[in-house]
Amino acid sequence: MGCKGIKTISKTGKRLSFLYIIHIVEIMENLIGDYAHHALKLLVALGLGMLMGFERQKSGKTAGIKTHGLVSMGSAMYVIISIIISEMFIKATIFDPLRVASHIIVGVGFIGGGAIFIKEKAINGLTTAANLWVAAGIGMAVGFGIYPLAILVALMSLLVFLISGIIERRKARKDHENLS
Repeated sequence: MGCKGIKTISKTGKRLSFLYIIHIVEIMENLIGDYAHHALKLLVALGLGMLMGFERQKSGKTAGIKTHGLVSMGSAMYVIISIIISEMFIKATIFDPLRVASHIIVGVGFIGGGAIFIKEKAINGLTTAANLWVAAGIGMAVGFGIYPLAILVALMSLLVFLISGIIERRKARKDHENLS
């Protein structure tokens, strides 16, 4: 029946508390407000990287929309992490947490290099390497407690794959129509 004083709505047998929804919206507004300038930086980096990748993909190069978008956004994310962490630890310790971060980046670059291979005159694994690199940044953001940035970058990475998938399907459909 619901808590006294809390209005509830029943939709397909489920009850939702308006206060609970309002509380979630307030939390999201605070997170968005706190990280809006970082989100804008990430979106600009993603957009510019995807634009560069579109040109490369259109030119028949192996590193296309996804790879350029992810690398550009990943770079912005690492810089944002550095800025946030530097502010968090200023005068708190003589330990430089960014040294750990720099070593993670190098290590993941090594792993990413292993994901790239040549098969029948084609280079494969570039997007996987870029995605691993971004995933490492997401992990670093979570490790440093910058959850909103990690969630935002994960969602934006998925957006890269969604948009590029739509473009690739349209191109395949157009190529198929041209063959007919």
